[in-house]
Amino acid sequence: MSFGLPAQVATALLQLVDSQRYLAYAVADDTAHLVRLGGHLEHYGLAGLRLQAGVAQQLPFVEGMLPLIESPFLIRSMEMPSGRIADVHFFADGYLVWIVLLDTTAEHREAQRVQQKAYDMTLLSEREAKLIAELEAANTELTRAHGELAESRKALQAAHDELHAELNFAARYVRACLPEPFSEPVEVDWLYVPATQLGGDSFGYHWLDPDQFAIYLLDVCGHGIGSALLSVAANQTLRSKALPDVDFSDPEAVLQAMNEVYQMERHDNLFFTMWYGVYSRQSGALRYASAGHTAPLLVSGPADRPTGIEELKSRGPAIGMSPLAHYRSETCVVAPPSRLYLFSDGVYEISRPDGSMLEFEAFTNILSQPRKRGESELEALLDFARATHDSETLEDDFSIVKIQV
Repeated sequence: MSFGLPAQVATALLQLVDSQRYLAYAVADDTAHLVRLGGHLEHYGLAGLRLQAGVAQQLPFVEGMLPLIESPFLIRSMEMPSGRIADVHFFADGYLVWIVLLDTTAEHREAQRVQQKAYDMTLLSEREAKLIAELEAANTELTRAHGELAESRKALQAAHDELHAELNFAARYVRACLPEPFSEPVEVDWLYVPATQLGGDSFGYHWLDPDQFAIYLLDVCGHGIGSALLSVAANQTLRSKALPDVDFSDPEAVLQAMNEVYQMERHDNLFFTMWYGVYSRQSGALRYASAGHTAPLLVSGPADRPTGIEELKSRGPAIGMSPLAHYRSETCVVAPPSRLYLFSDGVYEISRPDGSMLEFEAFTNILSQPRKRGESELEALLDFARATHDSETLEDDFSIVKIQV
């Protein structure tokens, strides 16, 4: 026995090979005809082999192999008619050639899987390399874009800072156009808090002569630069009396002339409401007219014991809306001690957090409450508006002027 193995061991090994490798064989003689068949030929789809027939015609893979030049000889991983894979062994035995088949399908498929995995890994590596290259390119582009964005941000910040500085200058200029409060011979105080840096409210007062005192307040629609420019221009027109052939002691004539000069189609479709009044120290008469503006409030009696409150109503359309508009003056007598409050709608049109609006009566109650000496009803009114709105910033310009007789 080869390798000195006992017969029973050799037999057991042969049986093991037979059961696991589906051993099959065909024997050809020196005329290349099959003379013997055995084993699991059906496993390989070779059950139809015929004895005494040419081996090459029945087993094409034998073509050109006989007679053997080398023995033993091996052809690996040959696909059989059944689709199984086998190693084909050739052994010379005298004038006979043994052709032995051993099934290697499992090993072949495993090798294919390993090969496919290796191919997949290679493909994955290539894709990974491509992805890394794309990511590096994207990172380079992102870095470049980030640099450009940083430069743009710097430029934008510089432009923002310049605009902010210009708006601050414009806001200071608008405030500089407002007259200073004074206390003699009548007491005038005011409070002006624009909703944005530039608001559309403006007001003024000045003596027309030693007896007559002109008072006015206007509210341009909207906010921002356009509204602020128009409010300043209109204020300067009144302040400098730049309305030819107009009697500035006649409120009706003043509003009529302002409406002719400030038609909205010539001023970027902006219009404004306005109240203009003239108070006579000698007679105590207050003559006034309104162009769509909220009626001022006249509070009678001393500050610590108010005796009544009256709305000084007067009808007329806003300035600039129609060239055919007409205005009418009204007159009342201001009996001292009294206080006249002239204001924009942003003082009382205050929204609450729940969406409801402040009632006008609640606003008038603040102005008609008794005040101790030294207390500022204007500051109290601003605090009340902010508390009602639940914010330090209001939705509209807060402008109010108090004239105390």
